[in-house]
Amino acid sequence: MKAIAELKKEHEGIELMLRVLQAVADKLKSGERISTEHLDAILEFMSVFVDKCHHGKEEEFLFPALEATGVPREGGPIGVMLNEHEQGRKLVAIFKDAVADYKSEKNVNAPSLQWIIKDYIALLTQHISKENTVLFPMADAKLGSKKDIELFESFEQLERVRIGIGKHDEFHVLLDQLQKTYLV
Repeated sequence: MKAIAELKKEHEGIELMLRVLQAVADKLKSGERISTEHLDAILEFMSVFVDKCHHGKEEEFLFPALEATGVPREGGPIGVMLNEHEQGRKLVAIFKDAVADYKSEKNVNAPSLQWIIKDYIALLTQHISKENTVLFPMADAKLGSKKDIELFESFEQLERVRIGIGKHDEFHVLLDQLQKTYLV
């Protein structure tokens, strides 16, 4: 399915960012100062690409489509995914506050940033695994080609309206830059 393939491709970008975040945490642990511009860009990626874009596509379009086929929201995989999306939002809010403290240098708390990064990586790593191995195969089995086209078009519309034309590409450029900085 084209819609599910798009979500899986987005997972690849998110997983690359998680590797960057691990490298950032390692640098913080060794006492290195991290560029606040990089931290702001990472925060924007987490808030906009991961939450508004990727999770938005799932919550507004994929999950309701699955519910329409009889997949329960409560007590099933959709409820688990929604709960984990909410946990991610809470960690991003804490990360945002920790970055503000780090930038102000009043309360330079690198261990706090390391802890938040560790928790966020753990959450998203297992979340992506569940989606790739349980939820997405379920969607492939339950949703037909007509629904796939409808979902894909809805995904594209969400990106244009909520994220903005070209923003997705900007995030991929950011990922390339951060990869060259932190993963080489």
